[in-house]
Amino acid sequence: MAQAGEQSPEDATPGSRAGDRARRGSGGRGGSAGGRAVGGKRHQARILALQVLYEVDVTGHEVEDVIAHTFADQPPTAPVRAHVERLVRGTLAAHEAVDPLIAEAAPAFPLAQVPSVDRNVLRLAIFELLNEPGVPAKAAINEAVELAKRFGGANSGRFVNGVLGTVAERVGRVDEGT
Repeated sequence: MAQAGEQSPEDATPGSRAGDRARRGSGGRGGSAGGRAVGGKRHQARILALQVLYEVDVTGHEVEDVIAHTFADQPPTAPVRAHVERLVRGTLAAHEAVDPLIAEAAPAFPLAQVPSVDRNVLRLAIFELLNEPGVPAKAAINEAVELAKRFGGANSGRFVNGVLGTVAERVGRVDEGT
């Protein structure tokens, strides 16, 4: 696991390819963000939740509007839709508790300077670590690393892995084998 201070996250600005991939759900290793994507319902929900969180973070659009047009563009099944809404609303509501955890785990990278894709992958995963006891820490971290690799920059996966490993230890969510 890389240490948070060792890697520099790459920039994924709104106009960059990485930012565009997060917003649209394209690119990466295949699969679709809506409908019948590879990886199961939770995976689909995390991708859609990341897209919503990214757009809200970068543009400041109202979350309800972003959710509505995301679901119109990529209609999910009812269970996926419910999971996306819980993840998005929970992550946004918890960001004041989550952001300091990120800042403590990666003190060399001010949160405002962490690329939006990475920042929102971290927020989503930490929300799950704190509020989804049925989701093993290892699964939440592995999913976050995959999202970071798919939608972020070249070093995003290692950066996210390092930060989440540190946060998981600090909040007591280290599963066997993590």
